[in-house]
Amino acid sequence: MPRLFTGLEIPPEIAARLAMLRGGLPGARWIEPADYHLTLRFIGDIDRRTARDIADFLAELRPDPLTLTITGLDVFGGARPHAVYASVALTRPLADLQADHERIIRAAGLAPEKRKFTPHVTLAHLRGASPLDLADYLATRGGFPRITFSPERFVLFSAREQIGGGPYLVEVAYPIGPHA
Repeated sequence: MPRLFTGLEIPPEIAARLAMLRGGLPGARWIEPADYHLTLRFIGDIDRRTARDIADFLAELRPDPLTLTITGLDVFGGARPHAVYASVALTRPLADLQADHERIIRAAGLAPEKRKFTPHVTLAHLRGASPLDLADYLATRGGFPRITFSPERFVLFSAREQIGGGPYLVEVAYPIGPHA
């Protein structure tokens, strides 16, 4: 069974800029820059027939162009932090694209996503990072300038079965904008 998710790729030049934020945080397991992405909808481990149905449904989308803006750094997990991420501004075109993906996944028979969509690019997973180290990390790296780009496609990604994680493979890519 493939483990799938939909998302937007981070262009190599933007990934290189984000990679400059790596390091200096004990307890961080840094994501490889080639695996940076913005998840639109996690699908999970599914059978190949459902995967084909989802791929076919996604091919019917004709999304309008959109611009993404990376706005800063933050941490998921509150008192028990588990990930450092670059936050992405939620715009109407991005929200619409994510809602289309949610609709398609549900039409394929999967359960609705329970988590609120928070657009982001995960930079590191954390294990045992202290709040003091996190505060220091965010204070020293949190002031980077906004980064804006326009993705040309959205992607159906696969991850290693059962355990997830990179490297992520592009199974199918779909155009965004005038080429769609």
